[in-house]
Amino acid sequence: MSTINPPKALLFDVFGTLVDWRTTVTHTLSTQAALALNSPSASVPTSVRLFASTISWPDFAQEWRDTYKTFTASQSSPSKKAQKNAFKTVDQHHHDSLVRLLAEHNLTGLWSADQLHAIAQIWHFIDPWLDTSPALHDLSKSFVLCTLSNGNVALLRDLAAHADLPFSRTLSSEHFGAYKPSPLVYNGAAEHLGLRNDQCALVAAHLGDLKAARDCGYQTIYVERLDEEDWEVEEVMAAKREGWVDMWIGLDDQKMSLGGLAEVRGRFAVGSGYVGGRGWGGIADQVKA
Repeated sequence: MSTINPPKALLFDVFGTLVDWRTTVTHTLSTQAALALNSPSASVPTSVRLFASTISWPDFAQEWRDTYKTFTASQSSPSKKAQKNAFKTVDQHHHDSLVRLLAEHNLTGLWSADQLHAIAQIWHFIDPWLDTSPALHDLSKSFVLCTLSNGNVALLRDLAAHADLPFSRTLSSEHFGAYKPSPLVYNGAAEHLGLRNDQCALVAAHLGDLKAARDCGYQTIYVERLDEEDWEVEEVMAAKREGWVDMWIGLDDQKMSLGGLAEVRGRFAVGSGYVGGRGWGGIADQVKA
């Protein structure tokens, strides 16, 4: 990533990178389970009550998230590009996988159909990491900010409103009929923005996403988030040594800047509230020009 030729647009992965899905989803599941089990009007079967009393909701939340990863990976190959009338959205997947997981854990009947629908919609209202919104507001002064997520458009718009994320564009895999890491998504996003691929930088907490974007000619910014990286430690260290990530924000880099995107903001020398890290003098003015 060059100070002479910085990206014109920052495209963001969302789940895990910008929002803390684990805390919000786990809290929702545990709270809604307690409400159902303690409701005098709910007729929860005795066997379901027994299984619900021993379930680990943090583990269940992780399983739910893992089904999403499996689902999107299975739909990411260009050869499997879905037709528009057959494309299954992440919203549909979240509902269907929740129903399936509850059955696998002998919890069918814990919630009504309407309650299941509402719980599946929690992915529209995930709380952001504390650094996300302030840093994005500053970055928006110098860059085009855009989502590039596997979440569907309605989900991403709700998230942006809920978490105060100032995106100028909302781009989703839904626009391209395939899921990341398909090249269709990265190439299509740059084309949609009217930019060359090398004028775009992907910001993500997942090296697999960044590697796919890099292979399409994007610049790359890695923002490490606790427990978000899927690659093994050895793979992560190899990626860092190889240097194909243009800007690497590790957890240790975030101690002074109060968060991953705050460090990104600081390295681009954008905003006045930044503390710590290295400034990238002149970038903000160059991009505005």
